[in-house]
Amino acid sequence: MDAGPRDQLHHVRDTTFSEDASKIRIDGLPRVMATLRNLAISLFRQDNHTNIAATCRCTARDPQRPLTALGIT
Repeated sequence: MDAGPRDQLHHVRDTTFSEDASKIRIDGLPRVMATLRNLAISLFRQDNHTNIAATCRCTARDPQRPLTALGIT
């Protein structure tokens, strides 16, 4: 049985961003962080990247890249 889109998204968030190990527990911050992670994953997938971890590493080396992906620069 294939995992649904939510299960796949959670798997990526957990394996790439270590979401389950996060120490963020204050108010709504865990939900905010999950939303930001979902945004990053969605942007990477929109640009046809399949290896999210590798894309995160590449993006970390070029701080201008996320802004370009969002159409800000």
